[in-house]
Amino acid sequence: MNPTPVRSATGSLRRMCWIFPDRESTRSTASWHAMFWDLYAEVAEDLGMTWTRHSPDAVTVEGTQPGSARVYVDGEPVTPRDTLFITALYSLPYQQPDIFNQYALCTVLQQAGFYLPFPPETSLIGNDKLATLLHLGGSPIPPIPSVRIGTGRDVSKHLYEVALGTMTYPAVVKPAGWCGGGGINLARSAGDIRGLASLAQGGDTTLVVQPYLGDGTVDYRVYVIDGVAHAVLKRTPEPGSAVANASRGGAMEFVPVPEELAKAAAYFAERLSIPFFCVDFLHDGQRFWFSELEPDGVIPHVPGDPDRQIQRDVTRARFVAYRDAHARHLADADADGAGPGDGAAPAFASPKEGS
Repeated sequence: MNPTPVRSATGSLRRMCWIFPDRESTRSTASWHAMFWDLYAEVAEDLGMTWTRHSPDAVTVEGTQPGSARVYVDGEPVTPRDTLFITALYSLPYQQPDIFNQYALCTVLQQAGFYLPFPPETSLIGNDKLATLLHLGGSPIPPIPSVRIGTGRDVSKHLYEVALGTMTYPAVVKPAGWCGGGGINLARSAGDIRGLASLAQGGDTTLVVQPYLGDGTVDYRVYVIDGVAHAVLKRTPEPGSAVANASRGGAMEFVPVPEELAKAAAYFAERLSIPFFCVDFLHDGQRFWFSELEPDGVIPHVPGDPDRQIQRDVTRARFVAYRDAHARHLADADADGAGPGDGAAPAFASPKEGS
């Protein structure tokens, strides 16, 4: 791990508001608090800020005056100078009703002059696995060959099979936009894919099909902070499992950053000009493969970090990077003469005007 020095505050950031669909079960809420939510709030407080969770409907925007907006969170006014919004999309089945509202809200907040650590377009690239692989396809570590298939009303016509001619089996079949290892299955033939696609049709879930890299494939999550590979979480699957996520029984440990992954992080940082993100790589025993992007990757509590020092260090570096990026955002807006003030939206140029 490469510790990131904590610099003094250069902006006026006081709040980090995480916009997250308020649909967790009682059990899930308790587990997330214990694993990382409570620690996130503690680290933010140590830095003189607050970290709070809010559902999309907690945010109200007043746009009664042309060219300006006032934003409220749970009835309290917030401004671009004192608040940033963390707005990654989540699209697990129980979060489906929130996807459009969440995407629309983060677009509104961006237009109102707020700093978003990952803006709407980046969140979309990170949410769809094939969009990720296409956007980052020039990676020095090759992406896993992938086929994206829709599962609508004509799934029984098997029209997607035109793209599966070179697929090898067994193949991994997984949702294109879920997280946490949910929905991942092995297909040992095209017939298995037909069956899985028909099940996915019930939830209108888009799928990604990839060649299986073999038993014992290990997952390496690289935490990239301010363009540098700061830490690596190694996830090893249970014997006989094709998934290394902790939710599927995988073992987790923080390990030194492999040199190959440290070099790859520089490429991803060039393509993703955001202060924090995670990149997942799979190692098949011989080589690494680029798997997926997580703009809001979890920083978990793992058994090998009993005092949570590594978890706390990575979280602290992440929040400091957010604070510094927020300060740069304000400075750039001020330099353009459109600095955000007490809630009024700056007159940023539209893409057409700025071209």
